[in-house]
Amino acid sequence: MTTYDNRFDDLSRVDRHGSAGQTPPQSVAPGAGLAELDAVVGRIRASVESVLEGKPEAVQLALTVLLAEGHLLIEDVPGVGKTMLAKALARSIDCTVRRIQFTPDLLPSDITGSGVFDQHRREFEFKPGAIFAQIVVGDEINRASPKTQSALLESMEERQVTVDGVSYQLPAPFMVVATQNPIEMEGTYPLPEAQRDRFMARISIGYPSPDAELQMLDVHGGADPLAQLQPVAHTDDVLKLIEVVRKVHVVDDLRRYAVALVSATRNSSELRLGASPRATLHLLRAARAAAALDGREYVIPDDLQRLAVPVLAHRVLPTAETQLGRRTAEDVVRDLVRSVPIPQLAARGR
Repeated sequence: MTTYDNRFDDLSRVDRHGSAGQTPPQSVAPGAGLAELDAVVGRIRASVESVLEGKPEAVQLALTVLLAEGHLLIEDVPGVGKTMLAKALARSIDCTVRRIQFTPDLLPSDITGSGVFDQHRREFEFKPGAIFAQIVVGDEINRASPKTQSALLESMEERQVTVDGVSYQLPAPFMVVATQNPIEMEGTYPLPEAQRDRFMARISIGYPSPDAELQMLDVHGGADPLAQLQPVAHTDDVLKLIEVVRKVHVVDDLRRYAVALVSATRNSSELRLGASPRATLHLLRAARAAAALDGREYVIPDDLQRLAVPVLAHRVLPTAETQLGRRTAEDVVRDLVRSVPIPQLAARGR
């Protein structure tokens, strides 16, 4: 296995605690509910937004994916804060974190790990790779070869790694936050559909407003604000909040509505590939997390509608005619959401 070098940044909790006199993050009591969720998420949100000015929607979606047990793909032009968002989220939680700089020479074993022969014991010993962390930040994921990208497939779906016929469980919670640049295509390998389908949502941060950019000059001009970030939530807190999200109620009509939204992508004449059944599951999980973040114990149609584009658009493929008409996958999904009838929920559904 290739020796770890500057492509791998170990940002483990031991390295990020700072001085002993700093106040540790408050823990969530057992049996946490929506009030505790709001308090913890509020601290994480404030921590991330302290270094990523003017992008509350991107931060909200990142938190939604975290609580929905998904993975996040951040796709945008260089210099808008893709890696900043990923690293700020990771540093705000007291958990093990690893950053991987994807490069053309990166090997699958660098990610998963491999067996190394121990001369003294005369047997092979498994050496874990960079994927063995609770939050894995994959920078410029499309710069690695397809063979290396495929090393993430099992870990992202099954939360385990299989090496030499032996499966190793990954720690919980487990989240991959990957970034890629869709503009500069030289020396890149586009993510295959199977890989993109494992990301729960894709977001584009976009350029900041003039006011936010001026604030960025003040905050980032003298020092790196990431270096000052300290954890504001425990790993156990996140696990408890995930349990809260799992209990958010979804009525049968909304389950059918989620299926109808995804099915519409498969029947659209503007798409040559629709969303998978995994997309339906991810849409429902994300809707539960969004409802909990809004302080509700139940999902409403608005949750599914506003998440349809970030959850579905990166999984579908427009036809050549659609592309010639300068319509993006996001445009098609928005039109499909407007075309699917919204269910009328009875009061008992809430």
